[in-house]
Amino acid sequence: MKRFAAVVSYDGTDFFGFQNQPEMRTVQGTFEEALERIHKYRIVTQGAGRTDTGVHGYGQVIAFDSSLDHLSAKIMCDALNANLPADIYVRRVHEVESNFSPRFAAKKRIYHYHILNSSEPDIFRRRYVWWFPYGLDIEAMRKAAGHLTGEHDFSAFKTGRDDRNPNRTISSIRIIRYPSRLILIRVEGVSFLKRMVRNIVGTLVKVGTGGIQEDTVREFLLSQDRSNLPSSAPPQGLVFYKVIFDEFET
Repeated sequence: MKRFAAVVSYDGTDFFGFQNQPEMRTVQGTFEEALERIHKYRIVTQGAGRTDTGVHGYGQVIAFDSSLDHLSAKIMCDALNANLPADIYVRRVHEVESNFSPRFAAKKRIYHYHILNSSEPDIFRRRYVWWFPYGLDIEAMRKAAGHLTGEHDFSAFKTGRDDRNPNRTISSIRIIRYPSRLILIRVEGVSFLKRMVRNIVGTLVKVGTGGIQEDTVREFLLSQDRSNLPSSAPPQGLVFYKVIFDEFET
């Protein structure tokens, strides 16, 4: 028996999120169907993180056991890609220790959020960006982001039921404006609450428009109340970009 970890990209548009759901097309379910075609029996997988409906992945990591111990990691990668639909692609596969868990072994998770800040939409990128036609003060957004770095109770920045410890640590938030009118918000941390990144982006954009002040973000944190926050950013601009492990390079 071998254990593998696959580094997986996917277009989340036509999936009901990553995690298995009955009667729903999900990334995990589709990946397990490909494994079943290869092995001729069902295999349970573990992902490094969950993504919501419409959210994309570039560096998702999925671990699984295989009884086909004669297959190398490269051949397993090729076999998966031969059995997966066009909106999922396995970038590489690593052989790992039998107790490897992508959820608990992750040292850092990195999310990218893309905003198209232009007067007109780009219909060819509409599935992958948040089109935002209004002016944004990037410097104000960067200052506001400074209130979110470090360890905090992020109860105000979660959506829906999430009974996990709300204390999370964000190591970095970078906001970059490109000449192509694209704005990238890169959020790095060990782990995140439900919809936490999208709520952070929605709040920073509100600061960028002048709708709220930079210091108000700190007040949101202290309130621990989601109802105080602006709307969450839409899902299509978010990408689960990378997971950092000691065991291998993703």
